[in-house]
Amino acid sequence: MSFHDKFDDLKLLKPVIFTGKEVLLLDQTKLPETEKYLKLKNCGEVAKAIKTMKVRGGGAIMLAAVYGLALSAINSKGNLKILKKDAEILKNTRPTAAALFQAIDFILRIAEKSSNVAEDVQQAANWLFKKTVEMEIKVGENGSKLFEDGDTVLTHCNAGALAAAGYGGVTLSVFRKCREKGKKIKVFVTETRPYLQGARLTLWELKKFGFDAVLITDNAVGYCMQKGMIDKVLVGADRIAANGDVANKVGTYLIALAAKKHKIPFYVSGTIDPKTKTGDEIKIEIRSPEEVLIFNGKRIAPKNIKVFYPAFDITPHEYVTAIITKDGVFKPPYNFGG
Repeated sequence: MSFHDKFDDLKLLKPVIFTGKEVLLLDQTKLPETEKYLKLKNCGEVAKAIKTMKVRGGGAIMLAAVYGLALSAINSKGNLKILKKDAEILKNTRPTAAALFQAIDFILRIAEKSSNVAEDVQQAANWLFKKTVEMEIKVGENGSKLFEDGDTVLTHCNAGALAAAGYGGVTLSVFRKCREKGKKIKVFVTETRPYLQGARLTLWELKKFGFDAVLITDNAVGYCMQKGMIDKVLVGADRIAANGDVANKVGTYLIALAAKKHKIPFYVSGTIDPKTKTGDEIKIEIRSPEEVLIFNGKRIAPKNIKVFYPAFDITPHEYVTAIITKDGVFKPPYNFGG
């Protein structure tokens, strides 16, 4: 039995698997049409897969990166200089993802004290995987207390199983725990342009687990709220600052504004980054114009035009009704600075 097989009773979707020789990544750019695993043999291949969105979501990116470092340690026979170089390459793939930086620094601290770098880095990566699964379950348990039987919940992008270790991330885990408690939840999902993470990934997950789900266009959020079709909002976060400001997929801020207008609770699930004092300190990743200009292999806009595509935005803490973490549910005023 492999390390990852030990979690089969939890019905993980397994976006990231480490075999000891390869990192297997479920190629999220191919979903929902094709369920295909990429077989990555070195850290450079893992970094490229992260950069090109083959794997995405804070937790899944983090796990892919630490297993990439495990490959680096194995392939280099524990060479710390090479490991640190590969760590910097991985950090530069997705600058907004807090968990990525924290986990890489953790792995490096383990390696620097180790007498068997390759073995200890692999064990540390497996420990992070186990802790991520435990975090997903705890977040689900805590978050489920905020929802009632019959609620219709709006979510944006994908912060579910594919974005973490596979149980349910920080959103689907809440819905799974609601179901365990006999609460029936209906989910409205934004398509999430331009990568369509909501349409392709979140709906794929929800269908896998048999949830009642409805796909809407990104610009239909206000209409659905205005018509009383949404009871609550639940989104994940790539980074939550100490003051409660939230970095998440671009469009989240607009949803929060609409929710505030219509007196709809706006909940955020994730992990706090106490070192980031406010959202102003969070670097927003600006991605390639081609991701906006090209859809399904075809250009959808005229040639020679300018494109601005921030992948994330910042939702100020005053729009956040509550923050759900593995340690509990927190309400304003937020002060996670310690």
